[in-house]
Amino acid sequence: MQDLQELEGFVTVMACGSLTEAARRLGLPKSTLSRRLSQLESRLGQPLLHRRGNRLCATEAGVLFERYSQQILHLARQGRQAMDDLREEVSGELVVRVHSSCARGWFPHALQHFLAGYPGVRITLHTETRAPLTGTAPNEIWLWVGEDPQCGLRHEVLCHWPCRLYASPDYFTGRAIPQHPRELSSYDWVDWLNENRDTLLLQHQHEGEYAFQPPPSRLNADNYVLQLDAIAKGEGIGVLPVRFAEGYLNAHPGCLQVCLPEWQLPSLPVGLLYSFGRQPKKHQALLSHLRSSLPAEWREQPAVEN
Repeated sequence: MQDLQELEGFVTVMACGSLTEAARRLGLPKSTLSRRLSQLESRLGQPLLHRRGNRLCATEAGVLFERYSQQILHLARQGRQAMDDLREEVSGELVVRVHSSCARGWFPHALQHFLAGYPGVRITLHTETRAPLTGTAPNEIWLWVGEDPQCGLRHEVLCHWPCRLYASPDYFTGRAIPQHPRELSSYDWVDWLNENRDTLLLQHQHEGEYAFQPPPSRLNADNYVLQLDAIAKGEGIGVLPVRFAEGYLNAHPGCLQVCLPEWQLPSLPVGLLYSFGRQPKKHQALLSHLRSSLPAEWREQPAVEN
């Protein structure tokens, strides 16, 4: 059976073409790496490398043996990983960041159930209104509402929240109710963190699409509850997820009304942000738990990974 350290040294030298560089990558003294190569060649009974100028090049045997070495090392890594998975417990610290719009309701309940099932886990929870920047949060899990922030993390969409335009009936006292999106520019706009500063595309079954540029918002709230309150108090018109508006209406009947009900708005993706590659077992457990505990009424379509 081949010595894995010798195989790793040989493969690294093949990749580098230099004994000095390979030793640096492996964190070994050059003499130790040279000895391992000599031992490997002695075991095989033929040379694997020869020097050409300042570089080490493979012999015919070396080219052939490298393929097998790569396979052996790959299988060894898989074996170690399988053993680690058996030994690794779901425990330790988890940093979780949640979009402010999910700070109440389903998500905190899902976390409570997760903690109850894994007593060795500790969670540090932060609420956020801004997506992570590129290169940040590699060891964190985010529950994000909105489009893929293109921050270098995997974006796994769990579902979409449909949205509509809402206003308070009191806001239309003495005002005509808008009949077409082109009329919206003459009304006050209540935005969520300036989310709709870009063109808002509305769609109608018969009239097609209308691109609406929202006017500057007189109020930019960083929480849907604050935006809901402002709209319900007659501050203007705004885009709200239907689930939030309906919940608010259940608690405060008659305080909101749908504007332009025949026009459809883009839905909001709700998804997970996490690093690419294999996740630690505690991360795998939490991600799996969040997927499975998603409310059934939110599951309009299968999850999508970008």
